Amino acid sequence: MSSDNIYMTQKGYDKLRAEVEQMEYVEMPIILERIATARAEGDLSENAEYHGARESQGLLQAKINELKYKLSMATIVDASTMPNDEVCFGSTVRLLDLDFDEEETYTLVGAGEEDSSQGKILVSSPLAQGILGKKEGDEVEIEVPMGTIRFRVLEITREE
Repeated sequence: MSSDNIYMTQKGYDKLRAEVEQMEYVEMPIILERIATARAEGDLSENAEYHGARESQGLLQAKINELKYKLSMATIVDASTMPNDEVCFGSTVRLLDLDFDEEETYTLVGAGEEDSSQGKILVSSPLAQGILGKKEGDEVEIEVPMGTIRFRVLEITREE
């Protein structure tokens, strides 16, 4: 998988597209109205509401730009076409942490579908990159910001 592309399912793509539309057509007009109202109050040099609204506008525009970039770099992946016997995009992987003797389960997803509370991690994350292509029974060492983690792949499943 090329690092230039951002892999996602059609569902993830549609979710990001909906977020952009919400920001552009609902949230941004509200901020622009706040700016116009604050501007109408006169002296802008000491108008905290005006400066706050302008800052909100800049932050929202940056988020819109980031999501549009992801969408422009998107490669839609049909997870059902991926192999079942190795860790790949769309796999749910049960791992054994060899240092703590604890099991962990992760699903490798694309942009727009990540949710750490549900164990859904980006396929581009260091952990996911470290286990891609591995098969059940394989052991792997992965360099992460906190050091090296060691896992054994216990089970690979796929949602159909």
